Amino acid sequence: MPVTPSASNARLAGKLSLTDRVFAGPRSRRLMAEVEAGLERVDRSLERELHVSDALADTTSRYLYEAGGKRVRPMLTLLTCRLGDGATDDVIEGATALELTHLGSLYHDDVMDAADKRRGVPSAHAVWGNSIAILTGDLLFSRASQIMARHGERAIRLQADTFERLVLGQMHETVGPQEDDDPVAFYLQVLADKTGSLIAAAAQTGVIFGNGPRELEQPIFEFGEKAGVAFQLLDDVIDLSADADETGKVPGTDLRAGVPTMPYLVLGQRSDAASVDLHERIDDGVARIADGADPSILDEPLAELRGHEATQATLDLAHAWSRSAVDALAPLPDGPVREALTRFAEAVADRSS
Repeated sequence: MPVTPSASNARLAGKLSLTDRVFAGPRSRRLMAEVEAGLERVDRSLERELHVSDALADTTSRYLYEAGGKRVRPMLTLLTCRLGDGATDDVIEGATALELTHLGSLYHDDVMDAADKRRGVPSAHAVWGNSIAILTGDLLFSRASQIMARHGERAIRLQADTFERLVLGQMHETVGPQEDDDPVAFYLQVLADKTGSLIAAAAQTGVIFGNGPRELEQPIFEFGEKAGVAFQLLDDVIDLSADADETGKVPGTDLRAGVPTMPYLVLGQRSDAASVDLHERIDDGVARIADGADPSILDEPLAELRGHEATQATLDLAHAWSRSAVDALAPLPDGPVREALTRFAEAVADRSS
């Protein structure tokens, strides 16, 4: 049997969107309406910022934005800003800048991972080639920096520090662990840099740009980083899904491209004969794909990995990081914001797709 979240939670996740689950509490209805109104403002802001006078750049910049997306990072900014003055114009601009940074990273990630699809459509590099995809990502990063520059040195530093971590995370993932590194610990740091840093920055932006209490900035940052790691660990499980219509990607995209994921790393730590054999078959398939073989040669081994206890261990680890994210919220005052953030941390580690 493929490993998925618990049956009851998986059914719930299939029926409810992430937003619905975050705002499922009785105290959250009004907050949900306020956040949705804020997201509409962020979308209008993104439309403006994504407009480029050059026809090709305008088309490529809008491509992944128009393909959809959950707007997870702006939602977090719009939640945490309510610890201060709420969704001011400054908060909307901060949320816009972080979402542009996220969009830019997707163009680069798909080139690095040789991904054929993103958000259910052909990836940008599959349409225009690697160079245009990379340059489009660079353009979006520059737009995000322009927005942050309007808000002074602190905002610029937040953007620069986040961008540095994104680059280092990608670099370390590309090079891989060194001889003395623990592969699992190394990978968790990659996730914290590549995914957790941007989610943490989005959450922290709401506090900073919304003039929230300074003493809450660090707890909110820790919450965001840990929730981001949980989010990506669950994505590693979802990456093995047999249903490409749900994920918008070919099952096992990362592993087929030679990018290790947590189930694969956990599998490599097992010493039983079946696990060792499966690990070797995956390695052999990746090497053959790199030499030009059809990626479908990994269909059977990846199906076995999907049902292996290593994937269940990854799911358990995602839940542990989710609980740690919730623990980081302890200094926040009780109320709908803390309740929604708690539900967010629980939901990102318990998605069916």
